[in-house]
Amino acid sequence: MPLDDVLEATRQILKDQEKQRGDLAKVQACPSSINEVVDEPEARLVILGPEHSHTPKQDSSPARLYAAQILDRGGAGRNCANMLVFLAADQAKWTDLEQAIRLELAWRSIVKDIESRVLNVDMAQSDQSKAKLNSAKETVQARLPECYQWLLVPGRPRPVQGQKFPGIEWHELRLQGQEPLAVRVSRRLLKEELLLTSMAGTRLRLEIDQIPLWRNGHVGVKQLIEDFAKYLYLPRVKNAQVVLDAVQSGINLRTWSQESFAYADSYDAAAGRYRGLSNPPHTTSIVRHDSSSVIVKPDIAAAQIEKDLAAAKIQNSSTPMPVPAGGNANSPTSSSSAQPTVPQARPLRRFHGAVTVDATRLSRDVDTIASAVVQHLTSLLDANVSVTIEINADVPSGTPDNVVRTVTENCRTLKFQSAGFEES
Repeated sequence: MPLDDVLEATRQILKDQEKQRGDLAKVQACPSSINEVVDEPEARLVILGPEHSHTPKQDSSPARLYAAQILDRGGAGRNCANMLVFLAADQAKWTDLEQAIRLELAWRSIVKDIESRVLNVDMAQSDQSKAKLNSAKETVQARLPECYQWLLVPGRPRPVQGQKFPGIEWHELRLQGQEPLAVRVSRRLLKEELLLTSMAGTRLRLEIDQIPLWRNGHVGVKQLIEDFAKYLYLPRVKNAQVVLDAVQSGINLRTWSQESFAYADSYDAAAGRYRGLSNPPHTTSIVRHDSSSVIVKPDIAAAQIEKDLAAAKIQNSSTPMPVPAGGNANSPTSSSSAQPTVPQARPLRRFHGAVTVDATRLSRDVDTIASAVVQHLTSLLDANVSVTIEINADVPSGTPDNVVRTVTENCRTLKFQSAGFEES
C-alpha cells in the first residue's frame, strides 16, 4: 500500500480529533502550509501531520522546525503567536501507528469488496471480516495517543532592559492517557499553568507591572488583550474574555488601590484626565472590549478621584442657599413664611431584575452578572439575595431520546425544582 495513502488516512483520523477541543478555543489538524494557521486571539492547538514527527531534545526535529515556521509565518511574524501550541507524533512510535493504519485500510478494502460483491464469501466470512475491521479501528484509536504524545509549547523569558531580546524557548511535554488529543493537551497545559481559562485581577496587575505594560499611567483594554495574544513571555489565555473578566475582577476589589487598578471609558489626552473613571469597588462599570476603554494605575486614578471630589465640594459650598418666599437671604423666617419640609425618601428595600443571556456564552454572561450586580447586593448588611435560572428551549425538529435522558437525569442530579420536556 502506498505511503501517501497511509499519510492521507492518518490526516483524516487527526482531523476527526478537531471535534473535541477540551479547554482550548480551537483545534486545527494537519495544516498544509504555514499560512493555513489563522492568526487570531484564541488559544489554538495545531496537530502536526505525521510527516512532521518529533524526536525530543533535538533542534533539528521536523516537528520543532515546522512549528517554528508556523510561529514565525515565514518571517512575517504573528500578532497572536502566544495563542499557539503544537502536538506532534513521536518519531519512534510512528511505525506502530503506521502499521495499524495499513491493517485498517486493508480490512476496509476487503469489507468494501465483499459488500459490492467483488469478493464472493459466505455470511460467516463476511461477519469475520467486519469484526477484523472493527478490531483494526480500535487498534488505531489506541495507538494514536501513544504516537501523538509530544506537546510543544513556545515561550520566552521576560525581557530585561539593556539585554538582548531572548529567543524562543520550547517546552517539550510528554503526554499520557487515552482521552481525545485536545483533552489531554488542555489538561496538561492547565496543570503546568501554560494555559489560563480564568485570571484574577490581582494576577493581571502583577503581569502588567512586571513587564511593564503600562503606557503613561494606563493601558487600553484592547491593547492589553493584544499584548497577551502576542508576547510569549506573558501567560497564555484561552481568549479575550479571560482578560476582560480579569479586568472586571480587578475593579471590583475593595483593595484595588494596592492590588489592582481602576477603569475608565477613555483617556482625554488634551485635558489630561480620564473620562468615566470608575471609583472601585463602588463601581457599576461593565468592562468593554473597544479601542477607547483603559485601565488606570491606582495612584493616578486615586489622584483624579480626590481632585474631582475636592472640586465638587468647593462647588457645593459656593452654591447660594435658596431664598424663602417674601424674604431675603439674610432675614429670619417665621413659621408662616418657612418653605415646606422636604419629605424623607423612603428606603428601597427590594430589588428584582430579569435578563436574557446568550446560551452559547452562558459562563461569561453569568460571571459578568454575578460581579456587576449580585456581588453588590450580597455585600449589603442583612441582604437576602436569591438567584433563579430559567431555561426555555424550542426544538422544532424534536429532541433526540439520548438528549432527553441526559438532560432529565442531570436536572434530577442538580435538584431542579421543575424540569421536563413537552410535545409542544
